[in-house]
Amino acid sequence: MATFHFDFVGPERTLYSGEVEAVQLPGAEGEMTVLPGHAPVLTTLKVGVITVTETAGNGKRIYVQGGFADIGPTSVTVLAERAAPIEELTPAMIDKEIEAAELARDATQDYAKREALNAQIVQMQEAKHTLSL
Repeated sequence: MATFHFDFVGPERTLYSGEVEAVQLPGAEGEMTVLPGHAPVLTTLKVGVITVTETAGNGKRIYVQGGFADIGPTSVTVLAERAAPIEELTPAMIDKEIEAAELARDATQDYAKREALNAQIVQMQEAKHTLSL
């Protein structure tokens, strides 16, 4: 199968760089799968899990909390606000993130910010669920 180059850059380190067959992204407008030859797109990312398919049946999962994906026909670059390989996460770590988001939500009177934080909390709960899969 055809491949393309994928770079995943977190705030502290590069989490992935290499040739892949597909990348599934939690785009702000919905989940999307990128294959070789994809039309150029720049999208924001929501909280979720990026699934990287290196070869059939072989890949990696990376937890992401926001960022951007620059998608082109021959490459994809993700710049993440916060990220970690799934194997480095525990449900307790995500619980702390959820608690922090709940505190921020409860501390603001800004309706739009409260709604954004509510959405982020739900997304983190869904990501926590994927840890057990």
